Amino acid sequence: MKLNKWTLGLAAVGAVSMASAVRADEAKLSALNTAISGTTISGYVDVAAQYNFGDPSGIRGPVAYNQPAGLSNGKIDNFSVNNVTISLDKALDESPWASGYHIDLNAGSDAITPLNSGLEGGKVSAVGIRQGYVTLRTPVGNGIDWKVGLFDGVTGYESNTGYANPNYTRSFGYQVNPASEAGAIGSYNVTKNINVQLGLGNRLSGTSVGLSSHDYIAAVALTAPDSWGFLKGSVLNFGTVQTFDNGGINNYNVNATLNTPVTGLKVGLSYDIVQSLQTTSGIGGGAQDGNIYGVYANYQATQKLGLNLRAEYLDSKELPYVGSTYYYWYNVYGKAEEVTATVQYDLWANVVSRLEVRWDHAESGLAYNSNGNSSAKNENAFLVALNLVYKF
Repeated sequence: MKLNKWTLGLAAVGAVSMASAVRADEAKLSALNTAISGTTISGYVDVAAQYNFGDPSGIRGPVAYNQPAGLSNGKIDNFSVNNVTISLDKALDESPWASGYHIDLNAGSDAITPLNSGLEGGKVSAVGIRQGYVTLRTPVGNGIDWKVGLFDGVTGYESNTGYANPNYTRSFGYQVNPASEAGAIGSYNVTKNINVQLGLGNRLSGTSVGLSSHDYIAAVALTAPDSWGFLKGSVLNFGTVQTFDNGGINNYNVNATLNTPVTGLKVGLSYDIVQSLQTTSGIGGGAQDGNIYGVYANYQATQKLGLNLRAEYLDSKELPYVGSTYYYWYNVYGKAEEVTATVQYDLWANVVSRLEVRWDHAESGLAYNSNGNSSAKNENAFLVALNLVYKF
C-alpha cells in the first residue's frame, strides 16, 4: 500500500481520537468503580413443596378455606417458587457523616411489593421492590442512623426473610404486623444494650401505599449484658405502629428471645395486640382489640440439625367483621390455635432445608371449610411441607 502525507495525517488523527476515547472510557470506568466501591450483592432462592391433608368439600382440589392463614392458595398440593431475592447493599462505615443504601428486589408467590403491587396484577413472575432506602448517619450523641425510603417493618417476632424465621409457614402474629413502611426511621444506641427506633411512614393500605395518612413507629430493643449469666445475649423488644385516626389499625407487640441453661436451647415469646379504629354499622365507634399469643422453642441439637416448635392462640372475637382485611383470617372469626413443628437439617452448603408439619384449629366460624358451605363445617387444617432455600 502506498502512503502519502494525507494518509499519514488521517492515521495520526485516528490514533489521537482512539486514545481520547480510551481515556474517556477509563475515566467512566474509574467513576463507576468509585460509585460501587463497598457494594455487596447477595440474595436467596426459596422453593417448597406442600401437601394439604383432606378435602372437606369432597371436591378434587382444595381452595382457600382449608388453607392456613398466611399461605397463598396456589401452594395447596403444589410445588412453589416462594421468593427469589437479589440484594444490593452499601453499609455505613464508621465516619460521622456516613452514607449508603440498600435494595431488595424480589419475585415469587411470597414476594413483598408494596409500591407496585397494583401494577403487577398478581403475576408471580413480576419483580417488585421489597426494600429501597438510603442510609445516613448524623453525628448526634452516639450517632443516629437513618433509613429513608421503603423498609421492612420493625414490629413482630418474625421477619420478612422467610429462611431467617424458625418455621417455614408464617405465624398469626406475622399477619397483623405491617410488613413494610415507606418513610423515614432513625435508630439510636442509647448504650451497647439499649436501642431505640422512631419513625414516620405513609399509611400502608393492604399492599398499597396511601399518602393521606401516616404511621407513627416506635421500637425499643433491650439486650441482656454478659453479667446476666446464661441469659446474656437474650433480647426483649417492644414495638408499636400508631395511626391516631378512624379507619386505621394500631399495632402493639412485645417479644423476647431467651437463652436457657440448656446448651443449644432457646425460647421465644410473642404477644400482639391489633386495635381496630374502624367504625361500622352494628359495631359502633371506638376501638376493638384482637390478641395473639405465641410461644417458640428452638433446639440446635448439632451443628447441622435444628428442631423448632411454635404454638399460637388467636382471640379476634372483638374485631369488627369488615370484609377481608388483614386482621381477619379465612373466616377465623373468634378463637383459633395453631401448632407447627419443623426439622431443619443443613445437608448441603449454603442451603437451608427443612421439613414441617402444621395443624390449625378454629373454635368458631367456617375456617377451613373448603367450599364455604356452613353445612360442611371443618374446624381443622393440616399440612406438610418441604422447604429449600439457597443463600448466595
